[in-house]
Amino acid sequence: MKDIEKRKADHIHVSLSEKVYSDHNYWDDLHLIHDSLPEIDLEEIDTSIVLFGKKLSAPLMVTAITGGYLEAEKINHNLAKACASLGIALGIGSQRAAIEKGDRSSYEVIRDMGIPLVVGNLGAPQLIRQAKKDAFGADAARQALDMIGGDLLAIHLNYLQEVAQPEGDTRARGCLEAIRELAREVPCIVKETGAGISRETAMRLRGIGVRGFDIAGTGGTSFSKVEAYRSRQMGDIRCESIGQTFGEWGIPAPISLRLSQVGLPIIASGGIVNGLHATKCIAAGAQCAGLARAVLKDAMVSAEAVEDRLRIIIDELRVGMFLTGSSTIKQLSERRVVYTGPTREWGLELEVI
Repeated sequence: MKDIEKRKADHIHVSLSEKVYSDHNYWDDLHLIHDSLPEIDLEEIDTSIVLFGKKLSAPLMVTAITGGYLEAEKINHNLAKACASLGIALGIGSQRAAIEKGDRSSYEVIRDMGIPLVVGNLGAPQLIRQAKKDAFGADAARQALDMIGGDLLAIHLNYLQEVAQPEGDTRARGCLEAIRELAREVPCIVKETGAGISRETAMRLRGIGVRGFDIAGTGGTSFSKVEAYRSRQMGDIRCESIGQTFGEWGIPAPISLRLSQVGLPIIASGGIVNGLHATKCIAAGAQCAGLARAVLKDAMVSAEAVEDRLRIIIDELRVGMFLTGSSTIKQLSERRVVYTGPTREWGLELEVI
């Protein structure tokens, strides 16, 4: 197995076998006001939205998980089939492996599946020249979208992961300008990978042509912890220590959601594992809820298992809407959110709640 393929396989296996998620799920600090007289019928609730010009049956996206090695083809096929059946969005894992090594099969498997919104994925570190690697440009981005029939390209910001990774790409100078140039050529959003987006970063990105954000804040899978386990297996004491030390680093997902509200659509991810979390994030200002770990185990089994899990999550979202008297997603977005615990402390300190 090639190095990049092994790394991607390691990420999945470590995520499934080790405790690599955050110690605290910050969505649990958010609470909605119960409406004991909702005056709507559960069956009349409309969960549909339009996101980036595409109609979805519910404000849900299965966000980037994997790609680029043999087992990933099964995972992505199962995710794609379920998302197409339910009419929700799907984001693919980093397509770097396909661009560098030509392994397209684990990505192409989602093409022409009838998914209403498909989001490709390249890393921001790959947009600038690294030590021994040339930068990806517009041609690579177009390849990434073409191989999946993608509507948008997510440029992922994963520098926390890179510094904890033995093979990490740690040059960042010039990244903002590279994103600006790419956004002129292909439709792009910017995606964090578990550490959140700050107000300052959101403001810098707003004016360079990106279409929106996936804030991916702290509270879900910590790729710093994932890399700590990988580094231990590889005997790299330095990177293991860095990964452990920065395992809880980042901005809590609900706070990053508030900080990133600068006029562009937001996908809120980072610890969303059920429909109540999705309900809360929509009420708190997101246009869509993103999840990955919630369906990873099911994706290893079958498309039917993924679909069953997602149906439960959508049903839980519908119940959350019912219990707040919200017959549409727009009405849900107008409901009051109560912040408690560590999330409240963050919000008061940063003056965003």
